[in-house]
Amino acid sequence: MEIKIKEILPGEKKPKPKDESKLGFGKIFSDHFFTMEYKEGVGWRNASIEPYRPLILDPAAMCLHYGQEFFEGMKAYRGKDGAIYLFRPMENIRRMNSSAERLCSPVIDEELFLEALKKLIILDKDWIPKSEGTALYIRPTMIATEAALGVHPADEFLFFIILCPVGAYYPQGFSPTKIYVSEEHVRAVRGGVGNIKAAGNYAASLLASKKASALGCTQVLWLDALERKYVEEVGTSNIFILIGDELLTPPLSGSILPGVTRDSVIAMARSWGVKVTERAPSIDEIIMAHGKGTLKEIFASGTAAIVSPVGQICYKDIECVIGGGKVGKLTERLYREILDIQYGVKNDPFGWRVKIYP
Repeated sequence: MEIKIKEILPGEKKPKPKDESKLGFGKIFSDHFFTMEYKEGVGWRNASIEPYRPLILDPAAMCLHYGQEFFEGMKAYRGKDGAIYLFRPMENIRRMNSSAERLCSPVIDEELFLEALKKLIILDKDWIPKSEGTALYIRPTMIATEAALGVHPADEFLFFIILCPVGAYYPQGFSPTKIYVSEEHVRAVRGGVGNIKAAGNYAASLLASKKASALGCTQVLWLDALERKYVEEVGTSNIFILIGDELLTPPLSGSILPGVTRDSVIAMARSWGVKVTERAPSIDEIIMAHGKGTLKEIFASGTAAIVSPVGQICYKDIECVIGGGKVGKLTERLYREILDIQYGVKNDPFGWRVKIYP
């Protein structure tokens, strides 16, 4: 399918941020976006890159009433050599198609998806920030646009991609976070939609996140929905726990998002000879390991932060300080190695980095 491009007029371009230290996350958007429409019996059509604008939706659009919508999160990086890189983009594309299948939505041809990404990013390449740790965040999204009430799979959809320059995740330095263990609320249950990036997953997490924030914590550590016993994820990220010399992370059992960074961490750690076991420890096991002195490190993994060290866990009336509240050696090494691959600083032995320009 041909992707039509309509460039914004020079006089209508948005002013670009001058101070990249104040970019933050998700507040500023580039000049263009990609859109494509789907209609049952016709297929995907009208693929185009055009000036960024509001969407026009019928008040009865099914995404507004029944939550048939999902998204992905990726980044484009400006390398030290001035080149533009993506990190494992095909994994995100395939995961988005998995989300589509689970939510009875149309899949997208992988090559067309990647072509749209490349053309949009290259067109708006001047929006990619240059400071260390900054990037261009990419948000592909699909929503059901059929105007109808009644619970059934929609037959019309809109797929779009927007771009957002984002600041360094750790502007004040790579430092540990404090997390709150939620016993009252759960993130997902096996057989549900916890293993895809359904928009409703994030809405359902807000109340527990608000409670965690009120307690001075940065994120929520989610336990399993059935027994409220085994750790599953932290915030919107996967979790890793180093007990002794074994790195544990919950298995992909149906309620956990198959994170691209998660997979990268597992592969990289194993390449270094670290024993990585896909097993969900119970919260009691973690507390016990802390008491024995065998709990070495905890960190989260995800696109936004790469890895985020955890320095303290709040569970009931127990507060566990991990590693003296300092960043662990394995956490630090994983962060630096993946970061350097993403920005083209080091060789990429895994073939994860994709150069798209020049």
